[in-house]
Amino acid sequence: MSVMKQAFATLSVTILVCSGLMVGSTYYYYSPFYPAIKKAIAVVTPTKGNTATGVVYFVQEKGGMHITAQLSGMTPGEHGFHIHEFGNCACDDAVCAGGHFDPTHMPHGAPNNSERHVGDLGNIIADAQGNATYDYVDKQITLNGPHSIVGRAVIVHAQRDDLTTQPSGDAGARVGCGVVGIAGK
Repeated sequence: MSVMKQAFATLSVTILVCSGLMVGSTYYYYSPFYPAIKKAIAVVTPTKGNTATGVVYFVQEKGGMHITAQLSGMTPGEHGFHIHEFGNCACDDAVCAGGHFDPTHMPHGAPNNSERHVGDLGNIIADAQGNATYDYVDKQITLNGPHSIVGRAVIVHAQRDDLTTQPSGDAGARVGCGVVGIAGK
């Protein structure tokens, strides 16, 4: 067998093996044996110099993602509330969480806009004691697939999201951060 034929045979076998591995791993990832994530949680902790804490729950329902939150230690009023692209809350000001989660490359907007960052959840409102609740069913974020928020960060901002200023709603500093993780039953 010539060197050229040997090289072609080796290349052909390599391509077949790699193709098989890719198909197999894709099947495994999307197979019915790999259960879909149905619930997630983010425990919000304060950034340096702030006191915002709480828990955000995500439950996949037929109508969309049901998001509920209970936060405390905030200044009274509205605060921008978003999913950011990276699940990193390790830096003092949470800028390591990156920008808003935007896999569809849309402009910033309100949660009910059809064109918006996937991570745009609008505002959460703190009462006079600094406590805030949020209850919303979102149609864009998911816990599985390309719009999955698992492993990303929930960010609470110091100011109100004006829902229009690009690219982030002019909501100011990040006062709380929590990484979205898979929740037990």
